[in-house]
Amino acid sequence: MATYNFCTLFDSYYLHKGLALYQSLVDLNEDFHLYIVAFDDECYEILTRLNLQQLTVVSLSVFETPELLEVKPTRNRAEYCWTSGPSMIYYFIKNHNLDHCTYLDADLMFLLSPKVVFDEIGDNSVAITEHIPDGPEMTTGKYCVQFVYFKNDEEGMKALTWWKDSCIDWCYAKYEDGKFGDQKYLDSFSVLFNKVHVIKHRGLGVAPWNAHLYDFKEFGKIYFQNEESKIIFFHFHGTKVNVFDNKIQIIIIDSDIDEFQEENVYFPYLKLLKNIYAKYLNYDIQKYEVVRRSKIKRIIAKIKFYFRDNEIFRYIYYKLFHNRYNGYEKK
Repeated sequence: MATYNFCTLFDSYYLHKGLALYQSLVDLNEDFHLYIVAFDDECYEILTRLNLQQLTVVSLSVFETPELLEVKPTRNRAEYCWTSGPSMIYYFIKNHNLDHCTYLDADLMFLLSPKVVFDEIGDNSVAITEHIPDGPEMTTGKYCVQFVYFKNDEEGMKALTWWKDSCIDWCYAKYEDGKFGDQKYLDSFSVLFNKVHVIKHRGLGVAPWNAHLYDFKEFGKIYFQNEESKIIFFHFHGTKVNVFDNKIQIIIIDSDIDEFQEENVYFPYLKLLKNIYAKYLNYDIQKYEVVRRSKIKRIIAKIKFYFRDNEIFRYIYYKLFHNRYNGYEKK
């Protein structure tokens, strides 16, 4: 059995990011295995054809349970992925007899071995990461579903089963009655279950929404309150990748970045994606670029961020306009 068992899910529109996650782990020469649920036939066929050594892929039809199929018509594309996440972890632990499994978002790039993180987790049964270091509770959740660890023991499986059942019962891209998607449920883990660890390593979960809190001075390193940490992975949430005319673009949707981040975070990811297209998808990329969002979009994003915890704003945004996130990579 591999030292590190990971799982994720994505469809053909996220395939390039999922393969980039896989390759970033391979490049570290780690003893890992990545279990994947392919969310459409094209994704499953490509991954099956690639037959990668440290990867196991399962089709959506094999994975789906009657409980998931029952709620599927009530969820949009993103919501059904979120609903399925805990069930996927449960599926791979049970069907592959894993002693542990860690869910990963597909849009991660590992820069460093996760060993230091697993050493920190130690004998705990569940491990989660915060959105913002020592940050407040938020409508989207204090904790982020990007790296969620479960041990196959009594406490770990109790927490996982509760999360799985809760997401099947309710999982929507809106704030309602203290819930938001699959994510807000994590706030209850340490209240309801024992041996739940909040990961303290600052290099796990560096992302566009918290990058402004860190000083980026060297490649692969961040400084938080003058304390140095090495980046384990960067989470490329809120980005869209376009490929056309032998060029690849990464479009920054949800955040602002500075020149150092562009050169030392986003360009390395573009280079990784360029290699993914050449190695696995038989497409030659000659150029790549970072496209930043417009000034008006930055202003709108800041307004939304400022008012997101306001009850009146939430009511207007979610109830009146029925806004629900449905993913960036789509037809």
